[in-house]
Amino acid sequence: MTTRYPPIHPKCPHMLHGGDYNPDQWIRTPEVWDEDMRLMKLSGCNAMSIGIFSWSSLEPQEGQFEFGWLDTIMDKLAAHNAYAVLATPSGSKPAWMSRTYPEIRRVNADGSRQPHGGRHNHCRSSPVYRQKCQTINRKLAERYKDHPALLVWHVSNEYNGGDCHCELCIKWFQEWLRDRYQHDLDRLNHAYWSSFWSHAFPTWEDILPTDKGIHGLMIDWDRFKTHQTIDFFNQEAVPLRELTPGVPVTTNFMNGTTTLDYWAFARAVDVVTWDSYPNWHEHADELGEAVATARMHDQCRTMKAGKPWMLMESVPSIPTRGRVKKRKEPGMHMLSSLQAVAHGSDTVQYFQWRKSRGCMEKFHGAVVDHEGTEKTREFKEVAEVGQALAKLDAVVGTSVQPSVALVQDWENEWAIREGARVYLGENTKYRQDCDSHYRPFWSMGVPVDVIDQTGDLDRYKLVTLPLSYMLRDGFADRLRAFVERGGTAVMTYWSAVVDESDLCFLGGVPGRGLREVFGVWEEESQSYYPHESVKVAMSKGNALGISGEFKAVDTCSVIHAEGSKVLATYGDQYFAGSPAVTVKTFGKGKAYYLAARMGQDFLTLFYKKLIGDLSIKPVMSTELPKGVTAQLRTDGKTDYLFLQNYNRQPVEVALDTDYTDVLSGKALRGKLTLEHYAVRVMSRPTRK
Repeated sequence: MTTRYPPIHPKCPHMLHGGDYNPDQWIRTPEVWDEDMRLMKLSGCNAMSIGIFSWSSLEPQEGQFEFGWLDTIMDKLAAHNAYAVLATPSGSKPAWMSRTYPEIRRVNADGSRQPHGGRHNHCRSSPVYRQKCQTINRKLAERYKDHPALLVWHVSNEYNGGDCHCELCIKWFQEWLRDRYQHDLDRLNHAYWSSFWSHAFPTWEDILPTDKGIHGLMIDWDRFKTHQTIDFFNQEAVPLRELTPGVPVTTNFMNGTTTLDYWAFARAVDVVTWDSYPNWHEHADELGEAVATARMHDQCRTMKAGKPWMLMESVPSIPTRGRVKKRKEPGMHMLSSLQAVAHGSDTVQYFQWRKSRGCMEKFHGAVVDHEGTEKTREFKEVAEVGQALAKLDAVVGTSVQPSVALVQDWENEWAIREGARVYLGENTKYRQDCDSHYRPFWSMGVPVDVIDQTGDLDRYKLVTLPLSYMLRDGFADRLRAFVERGGTAVMTYWSAVVDESDLCFLGGVPGRGLREVFGVWEEESQSYYPHESVKVAMSKGNALGISGEFKAVDTCSVIHAEGSKVLATYGDQYFAGSPAVTVKTFGKGKAYYLAARMGQDFLTLFYKKLIGDLSIKPVMSTELPKGVTAQLRTDGKTDYLFLQNYNRQPVEVALDTDYTDVLSGKALRGKLTLEHYAVRVMSRPTRK
């Protein structure tokens, strides 16, 4: 079991701290560059992402390259013992290129070509654009391959799954379909059930990704866009990997979006990174935002089997997203930054270092405000984070190997969007469901891996599968084997309904043999309005030891127990008395089925019982107050616990043993008061 990994780059065995730095915006005032270096030192920043949108500064006219300004910045960073996360500029193409080579501009579904402007809107199939990217990437790699400041390659920026319907992309998609369906058009037509509405395709050339009535086609279009984007990334990376084989190559993911399958993308990068922008203070409490963010952090760690990842972008103050623009209240920046570290990040980085003077993100939060000095609250709080990270060298490379996994799958999410939403409407709420099943573990301080349906199940004791509407090929067999060998699985309503092409399984839900594993037949489902709920009553003497009534909301299914034990029944509606929660012993393991969207009160009691039965130990043996979580990183000899308070008021936590405060060096024992939005990093010998 690996618990300590090498640092991201051996030349810097420290936590990385920094942000997106755009010195090319300040070429006219180079004195700002010297001030930036002074402020970086003050803030404890040691790694800056450079050149992300700098193509027009690096190549202002075709074939005319200007690297002088970048040479100066790279040298200044090295002189200040700082490093560059050096970007390739493909995320935003220069105007001369759009004018000279119009084919690089994306084509809309209606056939119109997009005008120049915006960003991330290049055609990923364009041979011209690919060649231009390789040319400038090679020049960057040749120029800086031996530079002491070069630490990581940041390829492009926030690749999205945006559609391009040009002839090149459509032809590539059709070729991709030929390969996927083994050059058998009848096989494709069957998978798409395309005889419905007389949409059967007589030739491959007739298949266009615009027929939203064919759900399997639209899911394949999403799969293709992921394949196409990864291929584009790999082509961009060719000269970087050739000329700088020792420098990690990555790009920044956007786990909060559904546009690309980042699980597939993770296999192409050397280190996983993502851009995290929670909407803190938007609701009455912070717990929902904290839970959702923690889940996505854990996903990043799991994508490389526990290897630490990079928080490539966050914001020190106010983002340009969200319904309401609220600044982080005092304490929240330290808490949210160390939250990422607690879940496996070896970096805290920001967008942006210095606020732009104009254009789209001139008011987006930054370390250095338009005011330009170290006097702002945001700068001081960033400097405090820098001071804390400087004391966490021992945490670099450490990880955790959880016994619990939550299955969140991008392809399943696409299928829910295309197919399940037709049936259950807006109540599908897949990500919210994932959060609801993740939250009890977060609240109890139980580490969780967030995997997709391709993930290895055998390393876990407990696997939970919220709303697994689509089953990918092979997953049902692996889940069956997992339970049969002694694992515990929890599956919810409206799971195992369709295959990879969104074709409904015949023979009842859950399909593909899981009806036998879980011992239930789901006969019908329906969704409810926000003001409605259904009672769920626990059965007397049930094996969970839970009593009383609970509420189910949004979606309820009528199920029949087929060899499973009924743990709870519905208390009203026309299906009163029918099973709502069941369990079946299958082989050496257990399979639980939740027929309705249960509230957080039930899920907390339910999972608390399961982790007790399975001897899954929270990182602290004492019960944590509401709104407090404890997360663990370890090197196998020393455990590092991150105790976090997301409440707006102080709380008292009973410590289960003696700890050392890593940041202050003080001994901690007995009871500990955590101020509002406070975080403590504590160490203890590893528990065996």
